[in-house]
Amino acid sequence: MGSEIVYGPLGAHCVHLCVDMQRLFAEKTEWHMPWMDRIRPVVHRIASRHPTKTIFTRFIPAERPGEGEGTWRQYYQRWASMTLERLGADMIELVPELGTLVPPASIIDKHVYSPWMDCALNDLLLKRGIDTLVVTGGETDVCVFATVLGAIDRGYRIVIVTDAVCSSSDASHDASMDVYRSRYGQQVEIATAEQVLDTWQ
Repeated sequence: MGSEIVYGPLGAHCVHLCVDMQRLFAEKTEWHMPWMDRIRPVVHRIASRHPTKTIFTRFIPAERPGEGEGTWRQYYQRWASMTLERLGADMIELVPELGTLVPPASIIDKHVYSPWMDCALNDLLLKRGIDTLVVTGGETDVCVFATVLGAIDRGYRIVIVTDAVCSSSDASHDASMDVYRSRYGQQVEIATAEQVLDTWQ
């Protein structure tokens, strides 16, 4: 599978699900994603074309070092600098150009990699009659991966936008894209932003 829309045009039952395009990943923190600067204009182009059909997820770190359940406690001991107490709450906000799209775009907050751990996202999609997700954001190998796998389990059609996902690791990004292509071909389509926008009416 290359880069193409395989299973027909995108339409009224499609949303743009944008993963964690936030200041804590865009700015000079320990979780900085250098690639985010490359994809920001592409993500904004998709979101601004379909703002009423865009849902942003936000990763919300623990309040203080050592908080969280199970291994998340040691995680936030290791990443103490990325807790809300150290960062400041304003760092969880979307990057500015995307933040201006809310509303009409929506936000779903989460405390783990996957946005499917509670019912808020799935309930919203079901209420809107959504069956297709155009996925952008970061990181390709962490939160995007968890988002895609959860969507596969729930039976959504998924289109990953190649020039609108990123990671802080080139090798892991490339490996994840290979996995999407080679292992999930019946559920996941890989396409460029241009291809998505051309076929999403």
